Amino acid sequence: MAKEQDLDLVEVAPQAAPPVCRIMDYGKYKYERAVRQKEARKRQARIDVKEIKFRPKIDRHDYETKKGHVVRFLSAGNRVKVTIMFRGREMAHTELGRKILDRLEEDLEGLATVDAQPKLDGRNMIMVLAPVKQQPVKEKKERNGQVTEPAEASETEEAPAEEPAQVTE
Repeated sequence: MAKEQDLDLVEVAPQAAPPVCRIMDYGKYKYERAVRQKEARKRQARIDVKEIKFRPKIDRHDYETKKGHVVRFLSAGNRVKVTIMFRGREMAHTELGRKILDRLEEDLEGLATVDAQPKLDGRNMIMVLAPVKQQPVKEKKERNGQVTEPAEASETEEAPAEEPAQVTE
């Protein structure tokens, strides 16, 4: 039957008794699957990790400027690695660096969550911040003077089909 229709006979479920086969254009199937995978990769969000460096004896204005950079990175959807660099005798007062990181965490309360708690790594203290996921705001539509909530989006995309086991020609 497959040869008559100039299509391929594809074994879909070889473990079934009897094995299940399907008549299809296997080349077209592979092409469409590749296109779906390419589209899925396009829609995938890419998250970069930006780094900002502080010193333990940072001035108030410098702190505010660097905090502004962190806010900009987070609002762009990037994770931020905050590093406090200690030099020389500053290593004896790592609590100063911890205070700066705690203050930054407090200042960015609604904008970021701590992904990795502050930890000392050699002469650096590192903390990673991640942007807070914001819920999309549903738009209310007005129809004939009545406000209606939009219906939930139904899943119309097909689940990726399993790879056929064998192709016979």
